[in-house]
Amino acid sequence: MTKKTMLKGPMASILMAALMALSAPAVLAGQGTAVANVANAARLDLRWEMQRQPAGLQLPQGGSPARFILTNRDSAPLPAAGWSLYLSGIDRMPAGAQSAGLVLEEVAGSLFRLRPGPDFKGLAPGQTLEFAYRHRDSVFMPSRSPAGPYLVYDAAPDVGVPLPYTVTPLTEPPQRGKVGSPHSAVSPEDTYWRNARAELLPASKVPPVLPTPLALQPGAGRLVLAGQPVVKTSAALANEAALARSLFPAALPASGGPALRLSVGAVEGQDSPEAYRLEIDATGGIDIVGNSAAGVAHGLQSLRDLMPLPGAADPSLPELTIVDAPRFGYRGFMLDVARNFQSKATVLKWLDLMARFKLNKFHFHLTDDEGWRIEIAGLPELTAIGAVRGHSATPGVRLQPAYGSGPDPRDPAGSGYYTRADYLEILRYAAARHIEVIPEIEMPGHARAAVQAMESRYHRLKNAGNRDAARYLLNDLDDRSDYLSAQYFKDNVINPGLESSYTFIEHVVREMAALHREAGAPLKTIHMGGDELANGAWEKSPASEAWKRKHGLESSADLWDYFYERVDAIVRRHGMFTSGWEELAARKTRLDGVSKLIPNPRFTRNGFTAYVWNNTVGLEDLAYRLANSGYDIVLAPVTRMYFDMAHNANPEEHGVNWGAYVELDTVYDFIPFDIMKDAPDAAKAGKDRLTDYGKRRVRGIQANLFAETARDPARLDYLVMPRMVALAERAWAADPAWATTLDQNKAAFLHRSAWTGFANALGQRVLPRLDLDGSNVAYRIAPPGLVLDGGRVLANHVLPGMTLRYTSDGSEPTAASKIVTGPIVERGKIRVAAFDRNGRRGAVATIEAR
Repeated sequence: MTKKTMLKGPMASILMAALMALSAPAVLAGQGTAVANVANAARLDLRWEMQRQPAGLQLPQGGSPARFILTNRDSAPLPAAGWSLYLSGIDRMPAGAQSAGLVLEEVAGSLFRLRPGPDFKGLAPGQTLEFAYRHRDSVFMPSRSPAGPYLVYDAAPDVGVPLPYTVTPLTEPPQRGKVGSPHSAVSPEDTYWRNARAELLPASKVPPVLPTPLALQPGAGRLVLAGQPVVKTSAALANEAALARSLFPAALPASGGPALRLSVGAVEGQDSPEAYRLEIDATGGIDIVGNSAAGVAHGLQSLRDLMPLPGAADPSLPELTIVDAPRFGYRGFMLDVARNFQSKATVLKWLDLMARFKLNKFHFHLTDDEGWRIEIAGLPELTAIGAVRGHSATPGVRLQPAYGSGPDPRDPAGSGYYTRADYLEILRYAAARHIEVIPEIEMPGHARAAVQAMESRYHRLKNAGNRDAARYLLNDLDDRSDYLSAQYFKDNVINPGLESSYTFIEHVVREMAALHREAGAPLKTIHMGGDELANGAWEKSPASEAWKRKHGLESSADLWDYFYERVDAIVRRHGMFTSGWEELAARKTRLDGVSKLIPNPRFTRNGFTAYVWNNTVGLEDLAYRLANSGYDIVLAPVTRMYFDMAHNANPEEHGVNWGAYVELDTVYDFIPFDIMKDAPDAAKAGKDRLTDYGKRRVRGIQANLFAETARDPARLDYLVMPRMVALAERAWAADPAWATTLDQNKAAFLHRSAWTGFANALGQRVLPRLDLDGSNVAYRIAPPGLVLDGGRVLANHVLPGMTLRYTSDGSEPTAASKIVTGPIVERGKIRVAAFDRNGRRGAVATIEAR
């Protein structure tokens, strides 16, 4: 958080509580004999591990046995009663008495509590206990394990002390699934054969620019970079001129460089405002013409790709002409900062990377159940309460811990928000890079942070005698609806039967629009959520029932339509159109007793844009059905474009896996207009294809990064890069020949050639440049593939050109280990890893050579 978030008012009490939590032993000592001589949580050691099932036991589908192992390393006992151990987990754990005399309870959402039952006898100094239980779902990845445990004594209910905690996953969990299952292990041999689809290319054959340009005509000569460029342009292209100068090595002499001319003008044959023409001539210098300033900026990013790598011996550029334009006008990346907060500096870094790869829409997921991350004038509770997570025994002080944020309200991933000044800086930074920021305000579900904050405001003002206390109230206090959201909340929904809900939405939309105007980047659209409203929400709300009677509405589905008619009217009143997740454009109904989503005819003329994520089994064609029915859509399929998904099922991988596993080539292989091209015929049966009319409704592609498992910037780097480059390739470049060829053998040949070029460009040009130019991107370095071949070990990598190093004595490879230059002939435990240009190591692969 910035200093502005911690000065006065509600935040002052939050700071005091945090300081108390950090000095828990002193607090406990001051509580008197009731808590004297009890174990200090900081000296209790907690370990979580998966368990192997007993031989012959078949686990139920989704069952995952696990256990906690708690050791008391203090000199005082953990008593038989009077304490609770809290922890958060992505996966739901079974409530009730389990083992070792302990009871597991759901608090709310992802927060659980482990407390002593009547049979618990305490834990003496030096003793260890095991608490065994079974997850309801398949859990075999560390990022899905419980996180952030802390202890609270009943005698000091506001003090939470984190426990030392380790996670021990199984190398090969037995519940993973049979060979061939999506959850089966990926061996070094599997990886080798997958990697073998791309061969190492000589530098002269590596594609020079990513994403792939529309047309590139090489020349015969080279332009020598004898000095800094002489940039010639107009004042209107000042940002682009600054970018141009930054591309050239600082070590070049101040004079003697080539002319670099930047201008806005017509790019022949291209009507996209983002089109550009880049020409490099050995004697005439460099010319970049764009249909707009954005086109000029894209041309400069292509020039960056063509520049020699930092430190290269040959400071020259190839003669060539590029004429280029994007396939889609919408090329997006969504970053969730609600689940786990990310600093302003991190956001700016990703805006730079988006610009580098010609992405132009930044979907800013600012609010959700677990956090409200934007300052809204007139509603300080949204950030004083809704932007802070931490332990409190008093309701309404702050949000509960989630995703491992723990008890401390100063945890940088759990707590934080962007001040108005922060947000203005982000908007201006994005605009300078021709990136449109599309803020998302989640509703009516996924809104717990806002609901809690506004209820706290209501109680505070009501107790003070304020007659207008309910002005922004979002929940019906008499609502007895029974529902469970996707993240296990029962109180996360904005109620459409309260006029105060619309007053709140009006206020937030007005303030967001004002911020964008002040930044000089007026809002064209605002993303108004719409996803995953839990079944049963509103069903027992007196306010909603009264609203339905008043407006002649028969069902909750009708109430949903009414709600979004009102929301859309608010958005339109501020000069924008409405965007939202696919549920915004769909209607729940039933066919033959089975739930079914159909395009909602009510909103086809409202100009909604639906972001379609759900292409899971049975809904593979939902995006196409919505487009064919008249909705503008953005393709964001979970099985291809969710970057929070783990790359594969191996325990060392990070991310979630509820939707799919998404490797680099999974993103690259996405065919926007033929999602099911390679699906079996049985899976295609009854599915809609995209009509010519529907194709015109596809605005573009977006990748999403929901941040449940991304607590720090390095984890973001790992999850997003280099998958972001594959996203850019699909969103910018025209359909590759392999995607449209009907002959399967020819398509496979063309795909191998194209993938080889893309992988080599990443391994030999794109990622090395990130290593060497100070971009500070800790991108994923995939483990190598290994296979035995007649007593030799063959090694390869998904990105040809990456440096591989190995050991043969079982030790970890280092930056000083032997380089793999061919087959490895040593015997023993061969361990191989890839390294970047700075010596950073990726995951290690191991194989036995006897």
